[in-house]
Amino acid sequence: MKTAYRTHTCGDLTASDTSAEVTLCGWVNVIRDQGGVLFVDLRDRYGVTQVTFRGDKDPDLLAAAERLRPEWVVRATGVVIARPSEAANKKMATGEIEVEATALEVLSRAETPPFPLDDRSEVSAEIRLRHRYLDLRRKDPTRYLAARAKIASAFRQHLERADFVEIETPTLICSTPEGARDYLVPSRVHPGSFYALPQSPQLFKQLLMIAGQDRYYQIARCYRDEDLRADRQPEFTQVDLEASFVGQDDIFALLEPLVAELIETWRGETMPQPFLRLSFAEAMRRFGSDKPDLRNPLELADVGAAGAALGFKPFEMAMASGGLVKALVAPGGAALSRKVFDGFEAEAKSMGAPGLAWAKMGEEKPTGPLARFLTGDAGDAFIAATGAKTGDWFCCAAGDAGLVHRILGKLRDSVAHKLELVDLTTNSVLWVTDFPLVEWNEDEQRFDAMHHPFTSPTPEAAEAILRFVEDPSSMSPADVAGLPAIAYDLVLNGAEAAGGSIRIHRADVQHAIFELLKISPDEVERRFGWFVNALKYGTPPHGGIAFGFDRMVMCLLGEAGIQDVIAFPKTMAAADLMCQAPSPVDAEQLADLSIDLALPEKPAAPDDAVDTERSS
Repeated sequence: MKTAYRTHTCGDLTASDTSAEVTLCGWVNVIRDQGGVLFVDLRDRYGVTQVTFRGDKDPDLLAAAERLRPEWVVRATGVVIARPSEAANKKMATGEIEVEATALEVLSRAETPPFPLDDRSEVSAEIRLRHRYLDLRRKDPTRYLAARAKIASAFRQHLERADFVEIETPTLICSTPEGARDYLVPSRVHPGSFYALPQSPQLFKQLLMIAGQDRYYQIARCYRDEDLRADRQPEFTQVDLEASFVGQDDIFALLEPLVAELIETWRGETMPQPFLRLSFAEAMRRFGSDKPDLRNPLELADVGAAGAALGFKPFEMAMASGGLVKALVAPGGAALSRKVFDGFEAEAKSMGAPGLAWAKMGEEKPTGPLARFLTGDAGDAFIAATGAKTGDWFCCAAGDAGLVHRILGKLRDSVAHKLELVDLTTNSVLWVTDFPLVEWNEDEQRFDAMHHPFTSPTPEAAEAILRFVEDPSSMSPADVAGLPAIAYDLVLNGAEAAGGSIRIHRADVQHAIFELLKISPDEVERRFGWFVNALKYGTPPHGGIAFGFDRMVMCLLGEAGIQDVIAFPKTMAAADLMCQAPSPVDAEQLADLSIDLALPEKPAAPDDAVDTERSS
């Protein structure tokens, strides 16, 4: 680290450096004046070193040091001395020594920061994001960015050992929506035409397989114009990879050692291999989620048969229409307050439920909204079906499978965390496999791709689809929606860490999928013609996966959101508070692009909401 300015960093020095003359550079972190002796903690990315100024040795130097203020950038030269044992700071890597200053140079003065740059002060997320360059001086963000770099390096090393080649793909492409809205970029030289920023390198990595590159990877920037969450940003990073002549098991065998190594390095737990596999159907049936956190012990119970006999109309209607009635039991949950139960009900309503049927099991009888139906043999049979015991609380959801699983899958997490049933010191990693190829869109009376239109069905499902597009009477929509894809997700601690599939390599199957999804030949030609044409020239069987890198880092560092593990994140309203993006542009720039804006007469004020949960 020796440069023209310094001999060491502020994290380098130890007792072995005693008597050495050194020069340090950094920010003034803390100043302690003990009358004639001034202690200055000097900070850089690597750590903190105490620099001491003594008036009895150099009063002019002490006077200069007394003018220092927090966050000034200085260069200090001095001699390393050992601290007395009683004065050693065991919490600091450099705590056994201090630097007795012989020279001081102020390199840059600083105004008083808008918030304390320590890791103890509670500061609003809005203020932190407006001054992110200051926020990044704090220990935790610095540590997160260093960890992010090391995790990226681990991916690169593992994939390169497996003979993957890093290849860059373009970021100005044609619009090929993959389930979210594209960010569009107007072209100056082609007036009225637009590039799109890629939602993923999907088609380009498949073209690389057609091009015979065999094994590709890229740490890629991707963009999706969609609603944000704590684990989602409008621009994000993927570790994207694709390989030829592979099946699902090959992808798993390639990546499990890497994921296990990362978990052991960053979470301190050795994960058994091979990882657990759950089918999509089993994950939804047991947990109501295709990304279940298995550190949570709660499972859903199917109580449809018993529920139909209760005389409770919502249950009867759900079963009569071919839906589901399921229950979620919270062990010991009867001790929770009515306010907590009301919160669970509000959460269910926010997901589309008309209400939440629940009861708590008392010593003598159940109480709660559902209690009056839990009488007689039918009530006893229903309680037995839920598995609830005295002291438990349970809730039920009824309706179509999608609604029931959405509600109870989310409540499963909320209830378990409220009761502290999730062991946050352990880790859960699994593959979710056998996703449906398509799902039925009732509103539009059409099929939608469960992942994307290039996901391969199983060989049997492919033949069924070829028959169906030739003769739609050969299968019912429900049967088509049940056809499996060779698609898989890696789930880490309840978050989708990666998703991938084996891709379609047969042109006839790809055209059949487009027809199944009601993508017209003209639209296929306009959106995907350049890709579909390439399929005609000898396409190898191939597949791959993409890791949500920001989310992976978040999980490995045990964070609840991704803002802290990104250098310059955006808010939940997709705004950059620091550089004030998005922002209006000059009329001349719009004219160059042949763009004329038609704004609402009274545009709504931008919602610069921030993730208030990430405020420390």
